[in-house]
Amino acid sequence: MKKFKEVLVPTTPRVDGDEDIGEIGNIVGFHIRLAHGAVYRHFTETFQHIDLTQKQVSVLWLVNDHEDIAQTDLAKRMRMDRATTMAIVNRLQARGYLVRGKSKTDGRKQTLNLTDVGKAALVEAKAAILEHEAWLKGRFTDQEVSQLVEMLSRIHE
Repeated sequence: MKKFKEVLVPTTPRVDGDEDIGEIGNIVGFHIRLAHGAVYRHFTETFQHIDLTQKQVSVLWLVNDHEDIAQTDLAKRMRMDRATTMAIVNRLQARGYLVRGKSKTDGRKQTLNLTDVGKAALVEAKAAILEHEAWLKGRFTDQEVSQLVEMLSRIHE
């Protein structure tokens, strides 16, 4: 059976006349959803030429930062279930971006490391992330960025 690539449309961009949203304008979660949609749209546009998802970039980055990381440890750090982590790792391995190996300390664990192709993809992704982060952080002062990170961390910690 032929697999189709899923196309995600995160949210509809803002249009003139949509500012009167009534009482829902006081709902914090509503604004978080709108902000997430805007950030996701910009990320997708910025990364269109790289053909990597946010999670794939995060996996490449963590594997690069933690040589011989176990796939189970990667899942914990990413806060993803093992099946999702394995699917992402399988896709990245199929593209030649990373390799699995055996742990030197625990034979039950598989380790992950980037290939040269994976390292090159990460360099390109990091450049796109800098562009994306500049767009995002450009809406705030340095102090506001620090406060925002701290406040958002309280939600997901």
